[in-house]
Amino acid sequence: MLDIQRFVCNMFQENCYVVSDETKECVIIDCGAFFEEEKIAIYNYINDNNLTPKHLLCTHGHVDHNFGNKFILDKFGLRPEISEADKPLMNNLGKQAKAFTGEDCGNDFPEIGRFYENDKTITFGNHEFAIIPTPGHSPGSVFIYCKDESVAFSGDTLFKLSIGRTDLQLGNYEDIIESLHSIAKVLPADTTVLPGHGEHTTIGYEVKFNPYLKTGSLR
Repeated sequence: MLDIQRFVCNMFQENCYVVSDETKECVIIDCGAFFEEEKIAIYNYINDNNLTPKHLLCTHGHVDHNFGNKFILDKFGLRPEISEADKPLMNNLGKQAKAFTGEDCGNDFPEIGRFYENDKTITFGNHEFAIIPTPGHSPGSVFIYCKDESVAFSGDTLFKLSIGRTDLQLGNYEDIIESLHSIAKVLPADTTVLPGHGEHTTIGYEVKFNPYLKTGSLR
């Protein structure tokens, strides 16, 4: 059984997740830790629970989801794993940081460790995650899905009753709508969705109430 701990990080209230199981292995999803107290909280949780991080997984290449990548590399030796389609964004994290915060954050961002396209399955402990491409918010946006536990990490593709922005660099509205409708067909209605910002939801709830997923909303 998965144990999922959420940490709300940085000035954009981004959700970072530490996901572990009974083996004490874990993955870190979207480490947006910017402030020192956020880094301390994540480190203490991992250390206090005797967890062994195996992967740093990224749902996409926007800086609010990647502020903490160097912290994770320094503490646990893990480099970010991401879709190759978001390589241009990952290579531009420093400029993104300055654009978002208005100042030079002085943050060194580590090189990418692995592209999902090389192996679309992530394993740790007794669990397996599937990587499902969901372009739109960014070209390389993905859902990280655990079928056995019926849970998906949606990044900024799907929020409760909303969707991610497409007016940022490389965003595409038509692509995100197509991705959402594809996801709604692939994942069961009872799948819990843990987004990159805000509270959790389910696929069934979003299909029923999200205006971007209701019948006829696809262009």
